Amino acid sequence: MRNLIPTALLALALPLAACSQETQQNAEKTAEYAADDAAKNADAAGEVLEDVAADAAREVSEGAAALEGKLRDGDDPADELEKAPAVD
Repeated sequence: MRNLIPTALLALALPLAACSQETQQNAEKTAEYAADDAAKNADAAGEVLEDVAADAAREVSEGAAALEGKLRDGDDPADELEKAPAVD
């Protein structure tokens, strides 16, 4: 009878240990998948930012070239500006 109780406890503990190991492995896989997704999302965001920065640089360059042309022609770029609204 003395040996029966420890044997029964051991028999109950083994499936719990296996379940715990499986749960840990699943958690590790989930963490790996989450890290992969985060890396892919960061790469995609980086590409979008690069595209936006390139577009902004192109627009600024075009605006600077247009301003340079107007200044070279003697036009005052301020003539094209509208008056700012009055602030009360």
